[in-house]
Amino acid sequence: MTAELTVFQAAAHVHGGAQPGGAALLAAGGALSCGAVYLLASARLRRRGDRWPLLRDLSFGAGAVALVTAALASMPGAPFTAHMVQHLVTGMAAPLLLVLARPVTLALRSLPPGPRRPLLAVVRSRPAGLLVLPPVAALLDAGGLWLLYRTPLFAIAHERPWLAALVHVHVFAAGLLFSAAVCALDPLRRRHGPALRGAALVAAGGAHAVLARTLYATGPPGTRFAAADLAGAAEWMYYGGDLVEIALAVAVAAQWYAAAGRRLAREARRAPPGPGGPPASASYGQ
Repeated sequence: MTAELTVFQAAAHVHGGAQPGGAALLAAGGALSCGAVYLLASARLRRRGDRWPLLRDLSFGAGAVALVTAALASMPGAPFTAHMVQHLVTGMAAPLLLVLARPVTLALRSLPPGPRRPLLAVVRSRPAGLLVLPPVAALLDAGGLWLLYRTPLFAIAHERPWLAALVHVHVFAAGLLFSAAVCALDPLRRRHGPALRGAALVAAGGAHAVLARTLYATGPPGTRFAAADLAGAAEWMYYGGDLVEIALAVAVAAQWYAAAGRRLAREARRAPPGPGGPPASASYGQ
């Protein structure tokens, strides 16, 4: 049996409807637990009279359900296509839904002062600030995918379950950091401007798209997937990735628009009243 055939069969075993392993059950249990904790914390805020939008609950719940589905359910398509759908959900869609729910903000508002202080110290620490620096987060996210699919790592990981689990953890963690760095919704050590976040998003999107195109031509080293399977996986990566990146761009643009409106409103309030009344741009922030 060749190494290439072994990889193909391993992929079919993982994504072809077999019983989920211990790592998958652990990941699903973790996602469900985090979802339950989030909902309990948001309910606590509302009981004491604080406002917390229901849309954030729905976003976090959808992200948790997406992770559980990716861990336990059989993904559609042939082995490599199914693998790509799973990674698209784990590394892009679910992280974006979780970040849009502002979980760190919720934790800081719902925790008592004792555990709140160390959490705030971690969020504002230098290492955390470096990890959510948009270029660094983009490099971890897109660079990890290039390492996975353009080196023998993919083939090796499917022969070693512990390494495969580690790859999944990296894909999720890198996607979470990248979404947090681009959206910048939760408190960070430094909130970078939309230009830097937008540039990092464009660079990561370009690297993602080029990688998807290379997968049309050839699969990861050490594997031998059917041409139709490679094409299906590449299309999921290319078009599915585009959808998530458009959603991230909308989040950045919405923040830029809101910030511009607030700035113009402040300028309008500070401006002395003239014979012509407030500047026309004052209505921008209303």
